Amino acid sequence: MNRIDATFEKLRASGGKAFVAYVAAGDPNFGASLEVVRALADAGADVIELGVPFSDPLADGIVNQMAAERALKAGMTTPRVLELIRAFRETHDTPIVLFTYLNPVFTYGYEKFHADAAAAGADGILLLDLPPDEAARNTDLARGEGLRHIRLIAPNTPDARVKTLAEGAEGFIYALSRTGVTGAHVAPSEQIADQVARITPHTATPVCVGFGITTPEQAAMVAQAGDGIIVGSAIVKQIELHPERAADAVRELVTPLIEATRSA
Repeated sequence: MNRIDATFEKLRASGGKAFVAYVAAGDPNFGASLEVVRALADAGADVIELGVPFSDPLADGIVNQMAAERALKAGMTTPRVLELIRAFRETHDTPIVLFTYLNPVFTYGYEKFHADAAAAGADGILLLDLPPDEAARNTDLARGEGLRHIRLIAPNTPDARVKTLAEGAEGFIYALSRTGVTGAHVAPSEQIADQVARITPHTATPVCVGFGITTPEQAAMVAQAGDGIIVGSAIVKQIELHPERAADAVRELVTPLIEATRSA
């Protein structure tokens, strides 16, 4: 069974909620990034989203934009992202989702990327700027086997579109708590429960909520509404502030957030 599916099946059986963590691969450098990803797994993260550094990350706020820039300047490439996953798989089994834009994948070769990423140990992919219905119409993008395709659903997504996205969802659904780019500068919306309720009638796929979660109180509140929470910018900010001790700083941040998620 795919690691993502197995993880959520186990959580549902125990009544637990998932903690999904995002970091940019190669930030601040390859070695430190590997330590960070291992630290997240050791702290109890259920799924790790690994950002593929890209020069034009339009959906990201400044914190994640700067992380991608640091990684690129440190020599991170798409093949090295797969190398990072292979190194992680030598010691850990935590599910990995690749968080990426279409350009790096298309340049690598769409079908080849999916095959190579799955072989390296990745479990899913979130293609931020590739609508699933557009992929289905394009023969070059129609084949992407080996990875679960994670879908984004925003608060302002029309009901008919929510139904379409939810019915075709794999792995888990990334429900945005608010509109806009990524970033921890705005707290999660108080309408999260209503948003999740728009999605769940159309799918049995778990729904995890992200955007703006920075405190244990917010983590617990969001976890009560869905099947899990997603934290990204707050983690990436710790890497920016403490590049020399990035793994320790990340562990210190996420430990109380994971505890709050577990107790929701």
